[in-house]
Amino acid sequence: MRKWKWIVGVMIVAVLGGYGLFSINQPQAVSGKQQAAQSGTGVTIGKVAPAFKLDSLVGKTVEVGGGGQIYVINFWASWCPPCRAEFPELVRFAHSYNGKVQFYAVNLQESNEQVSDFLQQQGYELPVLLDRDGTVAKLFKVTAIPTTLVVDSQGIIRYRKSGGVTFSELETVIKEL
Repeated sequence: MRKWKWIVGVMIVAVLGGYGLFSINQPQAVSGKQQAAQSGTGVTIGKVAPAFKLDSLVGKTVEVGGGGQIYVINFWASWCPPCRAEFPELVRFAHSYNGKVQFYAVNLQESNEQVSDFLQQQGYELPVLLDRDGTVAKLFKVTAIPTTLVVDSQGIIRYRKSGGVTFSELETVIKEL
């Protein structure tokens, strides 16, 4: 009889222990604000994107970040062949999602004239911000261009890619948000 009590006791402890481990490893439902608070600021997927301010091509200071709307940041330069290759896709995306997604083409260390000439020669219309000294690129740890990030409405980075990006890649990410 004692042997049975001992076996039953061990089984109860094993079941309770297993239940405890199982419940600890279950994902918890977390609101967007809670997730943003837990993830911390950073520049990788799952982190809250740092806010920044840059001048636009027309000289207006634009503040980016803080949540509230989905946005895309694309770091580029007019002399960069992969940047030039992806630009038609970015323009098409920005126009297709205008009003739903804010798009920022962050030019790295080129003059207003260089950027304006490039856009005019190619016939592109896109909101461009000027990172004249590369401070924002350093903030986001951009080591290659083009680099593109998609940030959700809670300010959390959901996508990051170094290299050319397509309309369909961006659209897929946006549809998942």
